[in-house]
Amino acid sequence: MERYLQPQDLTLKYLELLAQSYPTIQTASTEIINLRAILNLPKGTEHFISDIHGEYEVFTHILKNASGSIKRKIDECFGDTVPDEEKKLLATIIYYPEKKLASICAQGLNTREWYRTILERLIMVCRVATSKYTRSKVRKALPVDFQYIIDELMYTDNFETNKQEYFANILETIIDIDRADEFIIKISQLVQRMVIDKLHIIGDIFDRGPGAHFIMDDLCKHHNVDFQWGNHDILWMGAACGQLACIANVIRNCIRYGNFDTLEDGYGINVRPLAVFAMEQYRNDPCVSFRPKEVENALSSHDQEMAAKINKAISIIQFKLEGQVIMRHPEYQMESRLLLDKINWEKGTVVIDGKELPMNDLSMPTVDPANPYQLPPEESELMEGLRLSFLHSEKLQQHTRFLFKKGGMYKIYNDNLMYHGCIPLSEDGGFAGFIVDGVEYSGQSLLDYCDRICRRGIYSTGQDQREGQDFMWFLWCGPMSPLNGKDKMTTFERCFIDDQSCWEEHKDWYYSYINTRATAEMILREFGITAKRAHIVNGHVPVKIKKGESPVKAGGKLLIIDGGISKAYQPVTGIAGYTLVSNSHELVLSEHQPFTSLDAIIQENQDMHSKNISIEVFPQRVKIRDTDEGRIISAKIVELENLLDAYRRGVIKQKG
Repeated sequence: MERYLQPQDLTLKYLELLAQSYPTIQTASTEIINLRAILNLPKGTEHFISDIHGEYEVFTHILKNASGSIKRKIDECFGDTVPDEEKKLLATIIYYPEKKLASICAQGLNTREWYRTILERLIMVCRVATSKYTRSKVRKALPVDFQYIIDELMYTDNFETNKQEYFANILETIIDIDRADEFIIKISQLVQRMVIDKLHIIGDIFDRGPGAHFIMDDLCKHHNVDFQWGNHDILWMGAACGQLACIANVIRNCIRYGNFDTLEDGYGINVRPLAVFAMEQYRNDPCVSFRPKEVENALSSHDQEMAAKINKAISIIQFKLEGQVIMRHPEYQMESRLLLDKINWEKGTVVIDGKELPMNDLSMPTVDPANPYQLPPEESELMEGLRLSFLHSEKLQQHTRFLFKKGGMYKIYNDNLMYHGCIPLSEDGGFAGFIVDGVEYSGQSLLDYCDRICRRGIYSTGQDQREGQDFMWFLWCGPMSPLNGKDKMTTFERCFIDDQSCWEEHKDWYYSYINTRATAEMILREFGITAKRAHIVNGHVPVKIKKGESPVKAGGKLLIIDGGISKAYQPVTGIAGYTLVSNSHELVLSEHQPFTSLDAIIQENQDMHSKNISIEVFPQRVKIRDTDEGRIISAKIVELENLLDAYRRGVIKQKG
């Protein structure tokens, strides 16, 4: 027993607490046997997705087809024994069982023989999809309605003579009692769940597309998900906490992308008072620079005019509110973004970075030149109403707390370092420092600081809470923000200056160095990651495939997986997004082609076309013992072995 820690070397109280869960030698021994066996199972499949930007249909389909994994499972099951068209049909049923069954029934194709064939094939696919998990884990995932039946079918060999009749009779009975459709739906959902063991979201669920609230609804129900906050996410989180500058930015983004669905229908935010205010203040102003260019073809002329007025009204309010935050926080070093007080109203110019530039618009009826950052009473009342609307949105509050609970600035998991934007670097390639109250934060300590301060915005009170909420706005647009990765956001310039040379936003030095392996390895070391198979998984900046860019950087150590799930980016990227898949055999980047339509998938069994790029093939199949989960299990085994030793030595008495 010398290889075990002696009981006196451990806290006896801890062993006694552990004994409450394992009260006898038998229960402790059984758990040790079980855990040691689990260590030798293949690791579960991880999926990494970034920059979803409200594209609900595309995101949902990528999850449903598991980036092509389900098709591969079907091929593994049937090979050439089943025609391709029938395999495509089976895949569509697994992706969208309710819709496909409705189509099959409408065509009168749902014969008894058809049901029998589909049920048998689904059970075979389910067996393959669950084969690397313990029976206990699979049972926990089984749908309650069919738990016993699926368990029996999964572990009954229908090719064994003694069980053939038993197996066939179960299927016949399911069909006889008119439960085949429901069974197909439940087992299809089980397959979807088991092919993705863990889901990593590398930031930016919100803005651009109209379905962020639907995506969040689904993720709140997901069995195993984590988030690395993106700049758009943190903006919405700040708005949900009541930070006024964040609220103004959220509304402006929704107007810019014509995305009132998420704001009004999804979260119940009432923008009618803002619309009334805008139409009154800017009734004779064409607001040309504020037209929502991204969606102008989807809006009528009247709607474009109204959207432009609302956009201008909230933009002016935004510039004032941002100015107030900047003046409250000199540590942000954003004084150069105080521009309203730099306007020369007589000359029609503004001074930006020491350069006097002509403005294309001086119509700002709510700006007091003597006190440009103060909101007049009507704007203050308007923003207070919007603040209360954000705070009282039950769904938005639920989603925000979920993001705080499951998310953070970065995550280290199975030797992969995940973050959305960047690790700020200086011109010489070293870590850039952010100084607060005389303390410098850089690298990992900067991200830890950011994470800690943000949480004050929701969990703290008083001044700490206000500072946390202001800091969420800083992370959206600040020059040292790991989520922004730029020196500034030139929103004011784009609205009021025709000279586009002042629109430029300089990226952090991080983006100049990420192609070098030495930089990636420096960052990994900073976070305590030294494993040879370690990678950085990054989002935020769309990879322009059409221009020859590659998502694989730094000799394969850094992977940028923002490939343009958002339709707005697809003309630039040339594809419709990436999914990074890490299974027990290899690390694979799936490059997706644009999503056609849900109707085409249902009616014609089409699928999103994806090309797989192998990043790394593991020399040996990765087992759970090689993972973070395995390290936790191994530690628990040692604890149980010490408990077992304590029982046998009589240090702790068995109970029961």
